[in-house]
Amino acid sequence: MAAGTPVQGDRFGRWPGRYPDTMSKPKKSQVMKPATAALKLDVYLPATPREFQEGLISREDLDELQRNPPQWLADLRRDGPHPRNVVAARLRVSNSGLARAGITEALTTEQITALAADPPEWLVREREKHAETLREQRRLQERKAEADKAPEPAKPAARKSAATPKATKSIFNVRVSSGPRRTGSGSSRKPSSRG
Repeated sequence: MAAGTPVQGDRFGRWPGRYPDTMSKPKKSQVMKPATAALKLDVYLPATPREFQEGLISREDLDELQRNPPQWLADLRRDGPHPRNVVAARLRVSNSGLARAGITEALTTEQITALAADPPEWLVREREKHAETLREQRRLQERKAEADKAPEPAKPAARKSAATPKATKSIFNVRVSSGPRRTGSGSSRKPSSRG
């Protein structure tokens, strides 16, 4: 292009080089913090390798870790230490039950097995509470499912009251009541008897 020659847009008014190609850009991969990825993988974050803890994990990386777990992930899932949600699930109690029992740290598979083999009093009590809660949740879900299946009862036809004045249409499509007319100044207030 010669100097001083104005640059012309194409027939659609786009300037060359100003707008990207008509093809859409490739989507950016969704990334997550290591804590979120550890939660999704059911592993205890402080027990993971340093490179896992320090970097962002893409959705594709997470999917690959779930499909083909590396040795460190397989070892963590098998031996622990396990996060609280996994400990609670393996002991068949709620997370709240663990907190009430004072268990706040991660436990290894060996520690979980020892607790399950010789359950302390708190574990027996929390298992009963958790089982009762689960039964109640199932009962409510079944009740809701039955209510969703049941056909809705037909609504009775609305009856018109004889005391209600009939409304008619005027030629201007304004609803006019055929009831008694009000006369006076338009104010419905009674005059006050203050002196």
